[in-house]
Amino acid sequence: MQHSKIVGGSTAKRVINCPGSVALVAEMPPQPSSSYAEEGTLLHDEISRFLGDLEYRFTCSQELIQDKLWPALDLLDEIDPDKTMEYAVETRVGFGDLLPGVFGSTDLMGRIGNKAIILDWKFGSGVPVPAEENEQLMFYAAAAMRTPEAKWVFDGATEVELVIIQPPTIKRWTTTIERIKQFEQTLVRAVKLAQQPDAPLKNGDHCRWCSAKPVCPVMTGAVDRAVAIKMDKIDVDKIGAYLHNADLLEDWIKDLRALAEEMMKKGKPVKGWKMVPKRATRSWVKEEDAKVALLQHLKESEVMVTKLISPAAAEKLIKKLPDGLTVAISSGNTIAPESDPRPAVVLIGQQLNAALSKIM
Repeated sequence: MQHSKIVGGSTAKRVINCPGSVALVAEMPPQPSSSYAEEGTLLHDEISRFLGDLEYRFTCSQELIQDKLWPALDLLDEIDPDKTMEYAVETRVGFGDLLPGVFGSTDLMGRIGNKAIILDWKFGSGVPVPAEENEQLMFYAAAAMRTPEAKWVFDGATEVELVIIQPPTIKRWTTTIERIKQFEQTLVRAVKLAQQPDAPLKNGDHCRWCSAKPVCPVMTGAVDRAVAIKMDKIDVDKIGAYLHNADLLEDWIKDLRALAEEMMKKGKPVKGWKMVPKRATRSWVKEEDAKVALLQHLKESEVMVTKLISPAAAEKLIKKLPDGLTVAISSGNTIAPESDPRPAVVLIGQQLNAALSKIM
């Protein structure tokens, strides 16, 4: 999947609603990948290979094939029950001279009769994605209309169907060529506005996936105000409005912590904070030795469940464990205020890499 750094299908909604976010995002470090993103990329690749060659055999796990890929292909039959659709997968589309450097990649575009179809696969199950007035799909449609290799989808078409397939659901919305052109004008205005030094910032649900939330002046201002308001002065009629923004605020907090942790891992200090070990949990040094020792005090049915019970569970049963059976191992690092009694972690590897990069 190919995306523009200026604005792409997945960022069109944010850029239109918050042009100032473009400059902020450009200053942020690359976002680390996640298992969910990697799984989504794998599934997109698998389904595009299959539709490009129906003899292709999926290479991912049987669980993903049964739970994601076959249900997605079954839903595709709702759009093309007679198998008459001409289609293309993973097509790069752009706006040419109208918006240089702005492009994206369609998951699937096709044509049935007088209807042009733009389809996007969504394999995540957490957030339902609507098709109606979907900025990502309208971005692809508008870009395809200006891409020579994709014009065949729209030549002579009188309507455009935008489709989201997100197993086990399908969302469909039919609109007009004129609506897509109106969207294009809106996008052009937003991109040009984003290039201005005082481009406006605005928060909303488009902030959900924005990497610049931790440093966004609008978001930080919202947090400052939230902290300053005293409970006894809150108008009860406004509680609903505050709750409506709770998810957005929680996302901002999560992303802020993640950014601070990433900076510290790379040797960049964050004033007033440090990296410390997470709370250590005990595990058996040698399970066989622990089993022998515990069986002197407990029945085997108490000691062995599906695996050896934990040191904490054993201690509840016999109060004091024999010496030398356990060792405390932290599950990783986390950030904490400077006042925290735990010693700061010495990140030797990152500091050494940073030092080497300055002399090479």
